Amino acid sequence: MITLLAIAHKKQRNAPMDLLPYAEVSLAQGVEGDVFGKPGKRQVTLLSQQQWQQACAQLQTELPWTSRRANLLLDGLEFAPELVGKYLKIGEQLVLELTGETDPCGKMERAHPGLEAALTPAWRGGCTAKVINPGKIRPQDPVQLLDSWPNRNLDL
Repeated sequence: MITLLAIAHKKQRNAPMDLLPYAEVSLAQGVEGDVFGKPGKRQVTLLSQQQWQQACAQLQTELPWTSRRANLLLDGLEFAPELVGKYLKIGEQLVLELTGETDPCGKMERAHPGLEAALTPAWRGGCTAKVINPGKIRPQDPVQLLDSWPNRNLDL
């Protein structure tokens, strides 16, 4: 079972991440209020709780997941190359298309020494996604991994 654990956004470049009790996720803005939510392949960023814990274990420390600066934290799913092109349905309506790996950057080193390297193997840094169908989400919403989305051709 896959579950949405938490939602966050950043209002400005380099601003701290704000945790959200819920979020509207749209085709035009991604996670509402997020500075990087414009349409495209990197509209929403996702992080796996399990992969984040692996990175923290490698560093022998516990860091808040928002140090990664991702929008959504998921439990029960580990990201990998074979997931690109698949879809996540979150809650009742939101559908995201998984588009690629979120490459760790130098900001991770500023968050904690060694974090960039700890996030590099095996997609620990997370996954990027594009909004296919908008919706409102909340922590604890169920998540479904889908091979296809029947209405995809209508969203071009």
